[in-house]
Amino acid sequence: MRFVKSLYQRFAALLHELTKFGIVGGLAFLIDLGALNFFHLVVGIGPMTSKVFATTISTTFAYAGNRFWTFRHREQSGLGREYFLFFLMNGIALLFGVLVIGFTTYTLKFDDPVSLNIANIVGVGLGTLFRYWSYKKWVFLEATTPIPAELPAIELRQDR
Repeated sequence: MRFVKSLYQRFAALLHELTKFGIVGGLAFLIDLGALNFFHLVVGIGPMTSKVFATTISTTFAYAGNRFWTFRHREQSGLGREYFLFFLMNGIALLFGVLVIGFTTYTLKFDDPVSLNIANIVGVGLGTLFRYWSYKKWVFLEATTPIPAELPAIELRQDR
């Protein structure tokens, strides 16, 4: 039991960060999946273009969730810099999704909604591995000074 407790204490911060990343990612995935199906099946846009639109929407949500919740304890190196890098990394990760959808639709000739969604899930899974690694490495940097867990106590002076 001590081993499990010490192991948890050693990796608690990483576990909490991964949990938050997973929650934000899960919600972004649902947005992506819904938007992909909406644009392709309801609006009638092609599958790869629909994926680009869906990813743009879900990425905007994911940026806010990751910046202000998952990685809020990390250095804030400027909203413009982070936003640009975040979208650049998501653009690279989008290639995984577009390639899998394109391969499934145009090479394998599976163009039904179930195949589209399975291809999307595979592409999102591959992209997620890349995104987590790239966010930690380039977007949400380690804090150079420790961020306090609590606000410091404030002394109130009563000069009257």
